[in-house]
Amino acid sequence: MNGDRHADGADELFERQLRELLVRDADIVRPAPAPYPAIRRQGMAERRRRMTAVGAALVALTVVPVGAYAWAGGNGDRGADTAAPMTSASAPASPGATEPSSGPQRPASDAQLLDGITFTQAAEGLQKCLDAERVSSITDMPGKASDYRIILAAKSTGDSNSPGDGFHVVAVRDGSVGARLICNVKGGEADGINISSGDAAAPEAGVVVPDPNGARLYMQSVIDKGKWKLPFRWAAIGYVDPSVTRVTVSYGDSTVDPAVLDHGWYIASGTLNEQVELAPHVMGYDAAGKLVYDSDTDKTYDRELP
Repeated sequence: MNGDRHADGADELFERQLRELLVRDADIVRPAPAPYPAIRRQGMAERRRRMTAVGAALVALTVVPVGAYAWAGGNGDRGADTAAPMTSASAPASPGATEPSSGPQRPASDAQLLDGITFTQAAEGLQKCLDAERVSSITDMPGKASDYRIILAAKSTGDSNSPGDGFHVVAVRDGSVGARLICNVKGGEADGINISSGDAAAPEAGVVVPDPNGARLYMQSVIDKGKWKLPFRWAAIGYVDPSVTRVTVSYGDSTVDPAVLDHGWYIASGTLNEQVELAPHVMGYDAAGKLVYDSDTDKTYDRELP
């Protein structure tokens, strides 16, 4: 009997001490709180996941509002077109509705499409170049055709190093200074792809920067020096600061004044009828007509052709 009372008393004492411990030091048994930044990041990620799930559910279950917008445009500009109203998410588009283009953007002027090359042909050539680059290169810079704006399409004259005529396609990636692709298309196949990804200008570059690899547009093979095939379609490209409002380009016996300015790039082209030894002479002017760039004084520009 005494043993039972002793045991009961010990149990009661243990339970009382346990209750006091839980009341007094409850924080001891709680897990340490996560740092606030970690909680916030996790919460934001969870919110995005929930919003995605909700959006997917809305697509399946709700009516698309009449005021929905489709955003289009390049170089940071956005324009809005009201989408055609639909009675449900599964309803077909109205006959007059058009799907957003998955191809490249057009140049500022159709005058940049030379030698009878249509925009459709230039866009198809660009797609072939992008497809070929994905296969042959580890870079992910090419992206989709819709990431690009075609700024030039022109006939390319074959030489001893690359026989057979074709056409050049030059496309730039909007929103990335200096990101551009030059590709030659011959016999329906991409050939001679050159990519510049990112800002190619040196820190001391001026307000006009001739493309460092643009010589392929105005040169024939070095091994053909002095005996180029004439007449020769040439082109020169580069990018310009917004303060530059006029660019002129002279090459051999032809001068372009002014060159086309297209979303931060200058484009000039002409027909060469004589052998040359000097690269195109590029000059830039501001809105007041003041000369602000001269390639003859640009130490980063190769004036003499190799």
